[in-house]
Amino acid sequence: MVLSSEEQEFIKRKHEATLKLRQEFLKQSSNPYRHATGEGGTVFDAGLARFQAMRVSNYEHFKPTGKSFRTGLFAVVLPIALYAWALKTERDGREEKYRTGQVAYKDRQFKFI
Repeated sequence: MVLSSEEQEFIKRKHEATLKLRQEFLKQSSNPYRHATGEGGTVFDAGLARFQAMRVSNYEHFKPTGKSFRTGLFAVVLPIALYAWALKTERDGREEKYRTGQVAYKDRQFKFI
């Protein structure tokens, strides 16, 4: 793949900007006198601060839609309801066999003795 001169120049500028930001971060993070400025020992990252603010305020901006309702229904409610129905059906069937005498007491899975 051959890159045009404009694309090569763009990649070069982007790489230089990345190196400049990296050097600035290393300079700030390795400054032994940083605590004297009152900023603490960490470097403020605006992108990380925006990301954390977005994660915290996610529920404040939530808008219920049909898609979110279906997602909640099929991912949470339906599996729990199906599992509860399967458990109830299986236990009722086993209890019916116990009560009608089809399973001897010694052959039961759970016994008191």
